[in-house]
Amino acid sequence: MAAGGGGGIADEKAPEAFGLSRHVAEAEMEEEHGGAGGGESSVKSKLSGLLWHGGSAYDAWFSCASNQVAQVLLTLPYSFAQLGMLSGILFQLFYGLMGSWTAYLISILYLEYRTRKERDKVDFRNHVIQWFEVLDGLLGRHWRNAGLAFNCTFLLFGSVIQLIGCASNIYYVNDRLDKRTWTYIFGACCATTVFIPSFHNYRVWSFLGLVMTTYTAWYIAVASLVNGQVEGVAHSGPTRIVLYFTGATNILYTFGGHAVTVEIMHAMWRPQKFKSIYLLATVYVLTLTLPSAAAAYWAFGDALLTHSNALALLPRTPFRDAAVVLMLIHQFITFGFACTPLYFVWEKLIGLHDCRSLCKRAAARLPVVVPIWFLAIIFPFFGPINSAVGSLLVSFTVYIIPALAHMVTFRSPQSRENAVERPPRFAGGWTGAYVINSFVVAWVLVVGFGFGGWASVTNFVQQVNTFGLFAKCYQCPPHLAGPPPPAPFAPPPMAPAPAMPPATVFNATGFFPPVPAPAPSPMMNFFLRHHHHRHHGRHGL
Repeated sequence: MAAGGGGGIADEKAPEAFGLSRHVAEAEMEEEHGGAGGGESSVKSKLSGLLWHGGSAYDAWFSCASNQVAQVLLTLPYSFAQLGMLSGILFQLFYGLMGSWTAYLISILYLEYRTRKERDKVDFRNHVIQWFEVLDGLLGRHWRNAGLAFNCTFLLFGSVIQLIGCASNIYYVNDRLDKRTWTYIFGACCATTVFIPSFHNYRVWSFLGLVMTTYTAWYIAVASLVNGQVEGVAHSGPTRIVLYFTGATNILYTFGGHAVTVEIMHAMWRPQKFKSIYLLATVYVLTLTLPSAAAAYWAFGDALLTHSNALALLPRTPFRDAAVVLMLIHQFITFGFACTPLYFVWEKLIGLHDCRSLCKRAAARLPVVVPIWFLAIIFPFFGPINSAVGSLLVSFTVYIIPALAHMVTFRSPQSRENAVERPPRFAGGWTGAYVINSFVVAWVLVVGFGFGGWASVTNFVQQVNTFGLFAKCYQCPPHLAGPPPPAPFAPPPMAPAPAMPPATVFNATGFFPPVPAPAPSPMMNFFLRHHHHRHHGRHGL
C-alpha cells in the first residue's frame, strides 16, 4: 500500500493505511499467501510475525524503554557518588521529564514532515525516514547537515559505549582475558547486527532486552540492601564541582536515548500513537534507575568514585553472574539499536538502501562497525566517556536541535494554523511550548554543554593521563593487570626412605648429605598454578 496513494497521516479516518514500510507490507503479503497456500506456511508466517515483524505501539514502547536504559544503568551509582543522593534523584526526574518533552517534539516534527510529503504523493514504502531528512524537509539543508553531523557522531559513540560496556561486564565473570581482548571478541559478535534489516525486526529482542535489564536493576538494588553498607562507608558527595557536573551530564546522557525516535516511529503502523509512548517508557525506566542507583550509593558510598561499574563492588555470586550475562545480551541489542540508523545512512550514501537482498546490505554495512571497534579500543573509559558524549553530543542532538527546530518550523501564524499536531493544553498551547523550548535550549546550552562539557572533558583527560590511550585493562586491580606470577610451591613434609637415613640427620662418618625434597611433577605444578589464578580472581573488581 503506497504511502502517498490516498491514505496517509493526513487521513485520520484511516490510520491503518500509513506507516507501512516494505517490511510490514511483505509480512502481510506472506501471511496472506501462507493462509491460502497451506497450514504449514500459515504457521510459519504467524511465528515470523510474532517474533520478527513488529510495528505496534507496544513494540515502540519496548524499543524506547530498552534503548533508553542499558549499560548506563551500571554507571548511575557512580553518578550518585559524584552528585550526592538528593541531586542524583532530582536530576533523574528533571532530565527524564525534559527528555520526554523533546522526544515529543521530534515525533511532532516527524508527523509534520511526513504529512507534507504524503500530500505530494511521496511513497515511503522503500525508504526509512531519518531525523536529518525531517530537518531537511522542514528547515533546509543547513539544518540537515547539523542534524546529520550530531546524530551520526552521537550514535557512533553510543555504539562505542555499548562495546566498552560489554568488555567491562564480562571481565567480572571471566578475568582470564583483559578488557581489551574482550573488546576484540565482542566487536566481532556485535558485527552480526548487520543482518537485522530495520527496527521492525527488533520485536522479540527489545522485549527480551528490557526483561534482562529489569532483572539487573533489581539485582543491584536488592543485593546492595541485603549486603548492607560496607565498613567505613562515607557519603561525601558532592565534593568537587568537576565531579558534580560530570555526574549530571551522565544522567543527561541516560535520558537522551531518543536519537532513534524517528526510526522507531517509522517502523510503527500508526506513528501518531507515539506521542505519549516515550513518556510512559521513561516512567518505567525511572522505576529501574532510581532504586538501583540509590541502593548502591547507600551501600558503597564514595567507593563508587573509583568503580564506575556498580557490579564491580558486589560480591561474586551466581545471581551477579546472571546479571552480567543478561546485561551483555541487552548491550548487544542496544548496539544494534544505535548502529541501525548508521547503517541506513551508509546505505543511502552508497545507493543500497532500497536493495532487496539482505546479504548485500549486510556486507555493505560492515565498514560501519570497523571505526566503532577501533574507538572502543582507544577510549576504554567506561563511565567518563558517557559524560563526555552526553555533554558534547547528546545536548545538541536530542535537546537543543529539536527544541529550536520546533520553534522555527512553527514560527509563522500560517504554519501554526496548519500544524498537524498542536501543543497540548496543559503545556500552555503555542505560547507555553515556546517558553518550554526556550528554557530547554538555555538550560542544556549553559548547564549541559557549558559546565557539563568542561567538567566531563576535564575528567576524561584525567582518565587519559592516568591510564593512557589503548588501556589494556581499565580500572583493573594491579595484580590482575598482567599475567599472575607463578605460584610458590611448598611441598608437604616427606617421610624418610627406609633405605637411607632421615633427610636432616647425618651419620657418624658424615657421608650422608641431606636428601633434597623431590620436585613437583609438571602436571601438579600446572594444577596448583591454575588454582592460584582462580583464587586471586575472586578479589578483582
